[in-house]
Amino acid sequence: MPVSLGKTAVVIGAGVGGLCAARVLADHFEQVIVFERDALPRQAEPRPGTPQARHTHTLLVGGLRALEELFPGFEGDLADAGAIPLRVGIDLIMERPGYDPFPQRDLGLLSYAMSRPLLEMTIRQRVKRYPNVLWRDNCRVVSLEATSHGAAVGAVEFVMAGGAPESVSADFVIDASGRGVLTRAFLRSLGRESPEETTIGIDIGYSTAIFSIPDGAPTWFKGAFMIPNAPETSRGMSLLPLEGNRWIVGLGGAHGDHPPGDPDGFLAFARSLRTATVFDAIRNAELVAPIARYVFPGSVRVHFERLADFPSGLLPLGDAICRFNPVYGQGMSVAAQEANLLRRLLEKAALQSDPFAGLASAYFAAVPDLLAVPWSTATMDFVYPQTMGTRPPDFARTLQFGAGLFKLAARDADVHKLIAEVGGLVRSRSVYLDPALRQRVMAEITQD
Repeated sequence: MPVSLGKTAVVIGAGVGGLCAARVLADHFEQVIVFERDALPRQAEPRPGTPQARHTHTLLVGGLRALEELFPGFEGDLADAGAIPLRVGIDLIMERPGYDPFPQRDLGLLSYAMSRPLLEMTIRQRVKRYPNVLWRDNCRVVSLEATSHGAAVGAVEFVMAGGAPESVSADFVIDASGRGVLTRAFLRSLGRESPEETTIGIDIGYSTAIFSIPDGAPTWFKGAFMIPNAPETSRGMSLLPLEGNRWIVGLGGAHGDHPPGDPDGFLAFARSLRTATVFDAIRNAELVAPIARYVFPGSVRVHFERLADFPSGLLPLGDAICRFNPVYGQGMSVAAQEANLLRRLLEKAALQSDPFAGLASAYFAAVPDLLAVPWSTATMDFVYPQTMGTRPPDFARTLQFGAGLFKLAARDADVHKLIAEVGGLVRSRSVYLDPALRQRVMAEITQD
């Protein structure tokens, strides 16, 4: 039986990260209040607070497993809601320079394709089963208030739509509001230093269209990704199935080479790609929704772990800690994994006389391990000379190792699976340090 850690916990933000955090906190607090500035839809619909909800979202294998840990039976919920199962390596084709496509193999890894609104709604329905979770949508959190001694969060100030400011006492707060503005403002109000940031300025723009899957659609794949032939071009694409017998197709380009938002321009951009896979699939398909566009300036990592001290009773989660280039599809999965980290730490904290003492330091010390793979993926944007930020000193060697690794994986199914597990946030990058593997990769490099 979980031990109670207090009366009231607050979650700011009802996105994937906030919902997962609410489920964790429901085991340890008498009540959990979820504040969301949007009106939460009853159906699987986009909402203003998730501007990327009309674009492609990917739930990585590691993210799916994290959600299954939080909500046993969650895979069945997704299937019942209409999500499409995907066998990694065979249902999804990967077109890489030199491999169009990369060899297809069933790697024994399963994920699902669905719209972001469907995933969010499915998680929200599970959280609503907890009677001690209270919902406050159409409600904007204004600020966090400190306790009388100033070392911890003590209350949350909020405004309901059209109402006057109110306040609620809180023993614990999760800031899953997106950019962590409230956490930063709270640190400033206490006279604390601001956390350092690392940025990767990629200036990527993408356009997303939804099509009905036509009769006679290709049967040898369910989805496809085309990796750009960088640095010569940044143009890439993704095609994934959606609930309701639809495809969601995303086209992207960096540093000003952004795809247009009109149907003719969208098709022309698709035709310009290195492969014709997507263009051939969609050129006669019916467009069923307006084309959505989005520009993402760059990945941002906030180094809370470098702060000498952090207020008790408060933790940021998800995008408040790290925002990734969305083309890599990592954000939702990382947020779910961070919620699982929180679950494990709270279970340990419940055994302590002062459960919140050292909680923040333990959380921030563990988060970098969760970010290691996705952030290293984000650094691949430095392949473009225009990318802003500090290029890793060993970047050229990393690119060389990656090329050799994929060359080996094209022939070796076990190495292919290893790459998929690392990229899917199932295994650590430390597996690449295996001496035997590195020797084989170096042999591939020296053959070039």
